Amino acid sequence: MSNVHARKRTDNVIDMFTRRPISPEESKRIIRLSPELDGLEMLYSNDANPNKLFSMKILCWALRTNGEVVALVPWLNDIVACDELRDPLNGHWEGYYDQGIDEIFYQAPIHKVVELETAAEYYKTAFQGPDDVVHEIPDSIGTHAIITTDNFASFSLEEVISWQLLNNGMIFAMIIDKNKVKSTPVLKGDPCLFPAQQHDGFKYFFHHRIANKIKANDPDAIAAFSLLVDP
Repeated sequence: MSNVHARKRTDNVIDMFTRRPISPEESKRIIRLSPELDGLEMLYSNDANPNKLFSMKILCWALRTNGEVVALVPWLNDIVACDELRDPLNGHWEGYYDQGIDEIFYQAPIHKVVELETAAEYYKTAFQGPDDVVHEIPDSIGTHAIITTDNFASFSLEEVISWQLLNNGMIFAMIIDKNKVKSTPVLKGDPCLFPAQQHDGFKYFFHHRIANKIKANDPDAIAAFSLLVDP
């Protein structure tokens, strides 16, 4: 039954603004971001610890063309919707968590839905191409990108300054080209920023706690990190 209903919804997806039918692929395109500034978290589990829940700070909330609002987190080498976390080795989404009121929930908060829909309507623009920048939000959870060009014989951990949303729905983590810095602090939109994912040596994203442990040569962090190194 559930599969039948899901197929019907996919075949009849409507653009929330034009009210015209759109393809399943286009329906998932992200059109607006909103930073998560209240500390809401994603809860997830993994196969290695079946009776334990883990948490991770949510980076932002995203509005899709079909009107769906989802939370996003940097995960391994991508930025993904929390409720689509299905990697059997690395995690399964279990819900959202508000630490302030000790509450688990499963839908985007209504204030984020309203914010995103209102902003998307207000800033609606006829962008010329797929690579046009829709907008850029600062990173608020301390994300780092790991860069290596020699299979981790040496590497650097680069702070992600901001996240840039393109008209085609792609989201890039913006890091600093140290040779182009002309003033500090470096803020979103600075000309010295470039997409981490377009660097030939880009491998993974790390939360700031893990990044700091790696920098400090913490044994547990290094052991976990070594599992990601290509043989």
